[in-house]
Amino acid sequence: MAKLLILFSIFFSTIAVVVASGSSRESHHFSRNLSPEWMGFKEEKLSHLHFYFHDIITGTKPTTVKVAGAAMTNKSATFFGTVLVMDDPLTVGPEPSSKLVGRAQGIYASTSQEEVGFLMALTFAFMDGKYNGSSLSVLGRNAVFSGVREMPIVGGSGLFRFARGYSQARTHTLNFQKGNAVVEYDVYVFHY
Repeated sequence: MAKLLILFSIFFSTIAVVVASGSSRESHHFSRNLSPEWMGFKEEKLSHLHFYFHDIITGTKPTTVKVAGAAMTNKSATFFGTVLVMDDPLTVGPEPSSKLVGRAQGIYASTSQEEVGFLMALTFAFMDGKYNGSSLSVLGRNAVFSGVREMPIVGGSGLFRFARGYSQARTHTLNFQKGNAVVEYDVYVFHY
């Protein structure tokens, strides 16, 4: 009988230790590895998008507005310190009446004292076709008077989740007096 009591004591002591140690450990995980298949992703693909960006600063319905500037901004040849907010149409062709496929929404700031160069932080929000409701995020430098400007695609949403790639911008037209511009974009993006 004494042996049986010792066995029961050891058994219940072991269970008590296991239960106590399990409840004292945190059951939440900060991170874990997942496979793309677990997330429902298929094979990664490379897509090319081509559209025109209409940056309208003047007129009765501007798509870009200045929201900040430093005291020296108006004296700067490069508009250094200017911050603008945009909601620019993205179209299939360069004409303003061309089919609307999305909007470029975000901010850009003049960040160079030597040339007209902007830090661009924007989202291409698509509103048409298979990419309707999806978006791509751009964060990079735009040296406005360079023939081709390359800016990185740093992410996306919808069909562009986990996107990465780059965009190339080329000025199609620029009205120096009004400041309005039409910019051609070629975007190359890896996504699932």
